[in-house]
Amino acid sequence: MPRSSDRRVSVVFALVLASALCGALLLYRIERTGSNGYEFLVWNLFLAWIPFGAALALYDLRRRGQAAAMQVVLAATWLLFLPNAPYIVTDFLHVGRIGGAPIWYDAVLVATFAATGMVLGLGSVLLVQAVVARTAGEIWGWLLLAPILALCSAGIVLGRVYRFNSWDALSRPQRLLHVIGSHLADPMGSLHGVFLLGAITGCLAVAYLLLYSLAGLAPERDRG
Repeated sequence: MPRSSDRRVSVVFALVLASALCGALLLYRIERTGSNGYEFLVWNLFLAWIPFGAALALYDLRRRGQAAAMQVVLAATWLLFLPNAPYIVTDFLHVGRIGGAPIWYDAVLVATFAATGMVLGLGSVLLVQAVVARTAGEIWGWLLLAPILALCSAGIVLGRVYRFNSWDALSRPQRLLHVIGSHLADPMGSLHGVFLLGAITGCLAVAYLLLYSLAGLAPERDRG
C-alpha cells in the first residue's frame, strides 16, 4: 500500500478517535446529569463529517482520473455542507444556558466537538485545494480559497442567525435566495452583518493557514 494512503488512513483514524472522544464526553455528562441537553452536538458533528467524506472521495477520484460527473456531484455536496463543520464553534453560546454540569466541563465538551469539526472542515478544504491545484494549477488552488471561505462564513451566519440548514438550499431555495438577495441589495444596511461575515472569514483563513503550515511540517516521503 502506498505511503500516501497510509497517511490518509492515519488522518481518518485520528479524526474517528477524536469523534469517539467527543461522544464519550457527552455520554459521561448524560450519565452524570441525566440531561441530554447537548445531544444536538452529535448531529452537528455528523454533518461536519459529510464535507470531509465528500472531499476525500473527490480527491481519490481526481487522483485516479475517474468519473468526472461524480466529481462534480461530490464538489457540490462538499461546498453545500462545508459550513456545518466550523458552525459547531458557534455552539459555545449554549455554555452556561444548559444546566446540570459545571460550566468548565460544558466548555471543554463544546470545545472538543468544535475543534474536531474545524479540523474536519479545514481538512476538507485542504483536500479540495489539492484537487484544484492538480486540475488548474497552484495559483488557482490559492485564489479559490477566498471565495470558498467567504461562502462558508455566509453559511455559518445563515445557519446561526437565520436558522437555515444545508438542505434548505434544495427544500426552501426561494426563501434562502430572498434573504441573501435582501442583504446583497443593501450590504451597508447592516454593518454588523458585514463585519461579522468578514471576521468569520478572517478567522477561518488564519485557522486554515495554521493547519496548512502544520501539515507541511511532516516530511513527504511519497507524493503518490
